[in-house]
Amino acid sequence: MSPKSLAACCLIWVCCLAPVQGAESESLSAELASIVEAYFEASLELNPLRATFLGDSRYNDRLANYLGAEHRGASAALDRDYLARIEAIDPDRLNRQDRLTHGIFRLNLENSREIGEFPEHLLAINQFYSFANQFAQLGSGSSAHPFVSEKDYRDFLSRMADFVVLSDQAIANLRVGMDRGVVQPRVLMERVVGQLASLDRDFPDSVFHGPIGNLPEDLSPELRQSLAEDYARAWEEQLRPAYRKLRDFIRDDYLPRARDSVGMSDLPGGMDWYATLVRHTTTTDLTPEEIHRIGLDEVASIQEEMRQVMAEVGFAGELSEFFDYLKTEPDFYYDEPEQLIEGYRAMSDHVQGLVPALFESFPRSQFEVRAVEAYREQSAAAGSYRSGTPDGARPGIFFANTYDLASRPRWEMESLFLHEAIPGHHYQISLQQELEDLPRFRRFGGNTAFVEGWALYTESIGRELGLYTDPYQYFGMLNAELWRAVRLVVDTGLHAKGWTREDVLAYMFENSASGEANAVSEAERYIAIPSQALAYKIGELKIRELRDRAEAALGEDFDVREFHTQVLMDGALPLSLLEAKIDAWIESR
Repeated sequence: MSPKSLAACCLIWVCCLAPVQGAESESLSAELASIVEAYFEASLELNPLRATFLGDSRYNDRLANYLGAEHRGASAALDRDYLARIEAIDPDRLNRQDRLTHGIFRLNLENSREIGEFPEHLLAINQFYSFANQFAQLGSGSSAHPFVSEKDYRDFLSRMADFVVLSDQAIANLRVGMDRGVVQPRVLMERVVGQLASLDRDFPDSVFHGPIGNLPEDLSPELRQSLAEDYARAWEEQLRPAYRKLRDFIRDDYLPRARDSVGMSDLPGGMDWYATLVRHTTTTDLTPEEIHRIGLDEVASIQEEMRQVMAEVGFAGELSEFFDYLKTEPDFYYDEPEQLIEGYRAMSDHVQGLVPALFESFPRSQFEVRAVEAYREQSAAAGSYRSGTPDGARPGIFFANTYDLASRPRWEMESLFLHEAIPGHHYQISLQQELEDLPRFRRFGGNTAFVEGWALYTESIGRELGLYTDPYQYFGMLNAELWRAVRLVVDTGLHAKGWTREDVLAYMFENSASGEANAVSEAERYIAIPSQALAYKIGELKIRELRDRAEAALGEDFDVREFHTQVLMDGALPLSLLEAKIDAWIESR
């Protein structure tokens, strides 16, 4: 079902049908709940790492070989089975909340089936989505896998053995991709080689030594010694050889066969593949060409507002000269990494005191600010968020990148914090996970257009919150918004219009105040994960459109706090479903 047809159905489901009453409604609701819960349970067993990140420890001794034919076949069969089950239920006979569940679940399975027709598994690793980096984070002791009991430590030893299988499978898949012409751009895989090389350390200096350096105090001395020996042995006999094998294969065999081009259009079936990704990422029927034009218009509009700020601070010259000034003026930058981290921690305390003015719902989950780990900081974004667990055992974390402080201006800090932390990702994701009446696939799922669209929208409400009192911080917000508009242009340029990496960098430098390190990492991110960067601006534009619509319709009765609750209270909806829901709310008011 396309997003347009889904939207039409949703409008009927949400607005027009009276809820089914009585025993039939309860029976259908129970049947639907059973289906979606059984699917979620089966998917956790197939994807044990996801269970770990949700705080479910039942499969902590496993790491799925998700790149292998057996696992991919099992996932496809699961989707087919449950799609048939959900299609047997008439959504017209469901109540409002169950209609949402039915529509989201069906769309998710249809999208999974459509994406599965493309050979994504042959592009098994890149510098941005790297199972090797993710496993290093997991094994560091600072990620989702717990290291509290002896069982936790033994579980991860089992996962180390599974990692060897997964790494060998990645090499096998990459070889098949080489034969079929489905290969990664060389520039990305050169980054991967560097990342893998940085992990090759003697055990006491390895990231995997972290849990051994922090063994629980209640373990006996004999057990502590035994675990230390077991981990050192597993590193030297299993993990280190696997990391070296993967690194050497990519360096010696894959790089010579990697492609010089960077866009999806140069892959077999790449144009259709990209167009499919665009539809699924944005949850719209917008084409790459339409999104490219939207991006160009948004860039021009935001730049005009930037010129107004430039006049406000008394800068005489062209916008490009103002960009240069912002990038080179030393007063805009910290001297030490810890200053950046402390700046964000102070901001966290300040913002949390402001949000009640615009919000009436607040997450229970705790929140922390941390620096990006050294082994991935060179290719990581300026900021990122990792969600916590609903039970509070693991807090949500905002990772700030302290690498190359000359590309981390202070004037971008407020907008970045609003986006990644409060009230952006931390609020939206935590609140969604805490909606205990929703089925788990909705509490712990979502789509990029909603998640990133919400986060970008929260940047735009900084002045309403009481931030951006410094015009340079407001310019930072505009620059961040401009960056998301630039993404519409360059992502579609890369993958649908034949742009090169150099074309992208040139456009970025000409149209934004980005530093070189950030521009390079972002450009290579768009190359690595096509269409993902489109979600931000497309989602934000839809949420802003819905707010404007509600304000115009409700006038003095409009309450922004209630609007924000309406947007967030049902979790991350496809944009078509969100629009139908907000229209129904406006009508009910």
